[in-house]
Amino acid sequence: MDVPLIDIGPLFGPAATARDTVDHAVVAAAADAGFMTLTGLPEQLAVTADKRSALLRIFDLPEAEKRRLWRFGFDPAAPNLYRGWFPLEPDSITHKEGIDIGPDIAHADRPVDPADPLTEPMPLPDGAAAHDRAMETVGIAMLRAIARGLGLAETAFDDAMTDGISTLRLIRYPPRPEDKAGDAEEGEGWVIQDGRRRQLIGIAHVDSGLVTLLAQDGVGGLQARGADGTWTDVPPREGTLAVNFGKLLSRWTGGRVKATEHRILGSGTLRHSIPFFFEPRVDARIAPLPLGGVEPFAPFLYGDHVWAEMVKFVEFRGLEGCRTPRGPRPG
Repeated sequence: MDVPLIDIGPLFGPAATARDTVDHAVVAAAADAGFMTLTGLPEQLAVTADKRSALLRIFDLPEAEKRRLWRFGFDPAAPNLYRGWFPLEPDSITHKEGIDIGPDIAHADRPVDPADPLTEPMPLPDGAAAHDRAMETVGIAMLRAIARGLGLAETAFDDAMTDGISTLRLIRYPPRPEDKAGDAEEGEGWVIQDGRRRQLIGIAHVDSGLVTLLAQDGVGGLQARGADGTWTDVPPREGTLAVNFGKLLSRWTGGRVKATEHRILGSGTLRHSIPFFFEPRVDARIAPLPLGGVEPFAPFLYGDHVWAEMVKFVEFRGLEGCRTPRGPRPG
């Protein structure tokens, strides 16, 4: 599988042949690999080493300070269910710690529903607001490119994204002790890749939402799975963003956009990752788009979809009944 490198600079300019070319390249990559790497971002949107370092300073906090950010799933006294810190769990296959940050870092007036944990605010690290706004700008540019490339109005997704509940996640993958990497044969905790034994520190999964924009730290490990079942490295090129798409966008576009399975392999080196999950607002109505050949489905609300998906992940286990669905159950 080829993970294309696409210069998306023209997406931030007026309608032109160059922008049309990028639209087609984005849609082609979305339909084929479901992964791409973006370059050509305007200077104010680019994720530099200094910007990454500023975001990742939160991992230097004393453990007692991190503990104050834990969420309910790890500390029953914590007020937050959805946002907050998830600590390292030594016996879990997914070997990571980090924090989920909501859009209130950049939008203090974003609506909060006390009865809906998807909208809850939380204490946030310095420096995240600018990154959050930058990723929103890139996310809108990508969705508009996909809309144009599919023959839809370029604003087809705009309304759903108004007051969205996008998540900025800061992740730290420390090296895992070898005695936690599984038995002698391939299995949970490690895999065979190119004849080498590699630790599996992020289990294979497909994202649940629309668009994921990932800033990597220069340490490899991210892999995407091709249609033939083989795994391909998604290289951590400096100054770029890796992009993949979620189940919802794949379903919404009738499979024209591919939601690709991906995983993280360890290298024995500390790795950081900064994904931004560009998400609609809680009550955004997901209904069939005017695309030929798309199998119809009953409309549903985004919040109901994402909660049903997120409680499948280890960080959210046990929270299934903590949110009441607001509309028809997603089919």
